[in-house]
Amino acid sequence: MSSGITPPFVASNLALDFINTQFGVGAERRDCLDDDGSVVEWLRQAHALTDELESPPEGLVQLARALRDNMKALIASAKDGQVADPGTVNRVLERGRPIERIEWEPTDAVFERKEYPRDQQSESLLQPVARALVELLTEEDLQLVKECEASDCVLLFHDQTKSHRRRWCSMATCGNRMKAAAHRARKHAR
Repeated sequence: MSSGITPPFVASNLALDFINTQFGVGAERRDCLDDDGSVVEWLRQAHALTDELESPPEGLVQLARALRDNMKALIASAKDGQVADPGTVNRVLERGRPIERIEWEPTDAVFERKEYPRDQQSESLLQPVARALVELLTEEDLQLVKECEASDCVLLFHDQTKSHRRRWCSMATCGNRMKAAAHRARKHAR
């Protein structure tokens, strides 16, 4: 990432990890998407981009940030049972629609369905993220989309634990900090 900020991949969902590219509270607010190149790098790290690019399309960061804001609003409104405008998501889905083909797979002697990016424009690059949001909104229980319970963390995650009692974005960071703080508070109260 050109900003030097390591993006958190803790959400167990591509769409939520994309939303989490902006994180932190107050003066500690960070954004992993600071230019076109940083968006491409995030897509590579998320395994949403496998093709080589000569250079990122101009304006990719603006569309990525607009998409992220629209996605966040759609999740919040869906969780509240309210309507919201999916305009940016729909634009990316429509203009970035992949090309679908069937191809013969000689090793298994069968036809397989294959998808290829339409082109290397911004919408095509961001289309897997938008599609992940559609799957989240239409196929998953949104009550399992949670915000980390740490007071200084705003990261979202998809709780896929068996008991659905996950509380923190990451036990290694926020979970340990919050448990240590609770322990100190109990010890101080005695």
